[in-house]
Amino acid sequence: MSQAELEHPPLLLQLQEWMQAGALRALDLALTRFIAQQVSQPTDSLLLATALVSERNSHGHVCLDLQAALLEPHKLLTTTRSSPETERVQQELAAKLQPWNLQTWVAQLQSSEAVEDCRNISFSQQGSPLVLAGSEQQPLLYLRRYWQYEQQIQAGIQQRLTQVKTLPPQAQSLIRDLFQPLPGQTAPSPDWQKIASALAARSGFAIITGGPGTGKTTTVVRLLALLQGLQLNQNLPLLQIRLAAPTGKAAARLNESLGNNIRQLPLKGNQSQIWRDSLPQEVTTLHRLLGSQPGTRHFRHHSANPLPADLVVVDEASMVDVEMMAKLLGALRPDARLILLGDKDQLASVEAGSILGDLCRDAEEGHYSTTTYQVIKELTGEEVLDPKTGQLLVDDQGSALNQATAMLRHSFRFHRHPGIGKLAETVNQGQASLKDLDTVFNQDQQRENNSLAHLKITNQEDSNFIRLVTQGYLPYLQVIQKLRPSAGASQTELNAWAQAVFAQHRQFQLLTALRQGDWGVEGLNQSIFQALRGTSEGRQLLPKGQPVWYSGRPVLMTRNDYSLQLMNGDIGICLQLPQEQADAPPLLRVAFPDAQKGVRWVLPSRLQEVETVFAMTVHKSQGSEFQHTALVLPPHVSPVLTKELLYTGITRSSQNFTLVSCNDWVLEQLLLQKVDRASGLKMTQAQETHQ
Repeated sequence: MSQAELEHPPLLLQLQEWMQAGALRALDLALTRFIAQQVSQPTDSLLLATALVSERNSHGHVCLDLQAALLEPHKLLTTTRSSPETERVQQELAAKLQPWNLQTWVAQLQSSEAVEDCRNISFSQQGSPLVLAGSEQQPLLYLRRYWQYEQQIQAGIQQRLTQVKTLPPQAQSLIRDLFQPLPGQTAPSPDWQKIASALAARSGFAIITGGPGTGKTTTVVRLLALLQGLQLNQNLPLLQIRLAAPTGKAAARLNESLGNNIRQLPLKGNQSQIWRDSLPQEVTTLHRLLGSQPGTRHFRHHSANPLPADLVVVDEASMVDVEMMAKLLGALRPDARLILLGDKDQLASVEAGSILGDLCRDAEEGHYSTTTYQVIKELTGEEVLDPKTGQLLVDDQGSALNQATAMLRHSFRFHRHPGIGKLAETVNQGQASLKDLDTVFNQDQQRENNSLAHLKITNQEDSNFIRLVTQGYLPYLQVIQKLRPSAGASQTELNAWAQAVFAQHRQFQLLTALRQGDWGVEGLNQSIFQALRGTSEGRQLLPKGQPVWYSGRPVLMTRNDYSLQLMNGDIGICLQLPQEQADAPPLLRVAFPDAQKGVRWVLPSRLQEVETVFAMTVHKSQGSEFQHTALVLPPHVSPVLTKELLYTGITRSSQNFTLVSCNDWVLEQLLLQKVDRASGLKMTQAQETHQ
């Protein structure tokens, strides 16, 4: 036992018991013990706050909201599944906090040498491990590192928001020419893609948000063409543009649509080929863009060695955490532009922060100033109207960030499958009831081309569940067998075989909310394999006993592997190559699709960071799209079950979505629970003024 524990045994011993019950991590306890050893008076108010702020970071919160902790202690020390032990811990925490007073707690923290109040004039940029911020009504406690990240993000964005640009006269005709409707499409009114491009073109920082199929990629490609066209028309150097995404999967998906969007651009004039060639053709991951240094948190590009880019576009920005966003902004030149694309309503990043959601909380209301409104109308001919209400979204009290944020509101994806879009919209509105969901499912069943199903089961042996997964996964296993090339096949034939397997595998994906347990990735992978083996065809296609590597095993990369050029989120299929001798041992290779629509073949022994992916977490599915997605909800309530999780799962589907649930109570609670991460970025916007 440490000296601090000898002097102050009750709380530190209690924290250790909480860790053993699974409510705290070993890291949380280690940090608290370290603080206790470093200060002269380790009070309960300091030590408990330290443990809680660290624990909150592990759940994605950037800081600890002290007021919320006192009002809602049951939302702290949460685990993916409640148990008598964790419930006991939460009751003990509530009893501990019940007599505490916010002002007293803050005063005691302020008196500790482990805490600095950044609201004081004497605040030091390098000092205590904990930082007190926020307001008097809503004090926020940070680990210093996360406070610094937030400050870097805020400073980087605000500095770029002051860079309001006046577009030249030719911008109006360029916007008109570039935003002609695609064949077979009619431009919605108002055309928010036009509005978004005009807003982004005149600012050093911009956000374009919107749901699935609203045309974020189409919009940004036309925006980049607009910016390069303006450079060409004014005989200015072309912009150096970089496109990036948080994961390899998201980067690959953007790569797939990028080329087609660029080819469809209606570029005219004798410089049209130069113009087209000036647009970026490749998307990279943020880690690769910044030049990650293996084994460290550092990158090759930073403030002293900035990125050689005039403009950086980040897709799937909802997945970017505070640390990565701070590193990105720190690596940009002060004059470099930044554009964020993403769906503000999707799940936030796995790591701490919900940056896009924080920044876009006013996106739907617009809050455009009269000046911005007049500029937009002049450039695009469009009115900044809410298409649902017809209301003009003008507000002269709108912040600088409002003037650089646009929300795309018309989905082009679900016109053939309106049930998916309607279900996503219903869930996303918040406060939806089971009756609301049943109405959407029932209405969809009346359509000839219905796309929704709600499967209610009691266990994984349910015949309907087994039918769902076997019908979903047997087809790609059949393609492996049916199209297997003969011995001596060329590399072209092998690649074509793998591509056919990839195409069939993308037709169906089972998603889950959890990683562990019977209803998590681990348990469901076992259940699905056994369900497939339980069919006559499955017994022919899959081996007995489920060895580690076998033909047909789908695997997911769980970390970036730059030596193999494989990124976190990439999906591969293990295939047995044809051989001349029938009695030769199986020759297994794992095939991965690459960004150039080719195939990368990898020895299984080289893949150290993969997991079987019959079942995938909703978090891992972000940036992906499948023809048919099925989302399995566990039979118990969990903090990770939120409306954002359900919305994200629904919107991974392009044609069919199946919701699999065990009881109505869990689904009812999920619909009412939303992601609400503590963050100081939410408080900065009201302080901005539009210039």
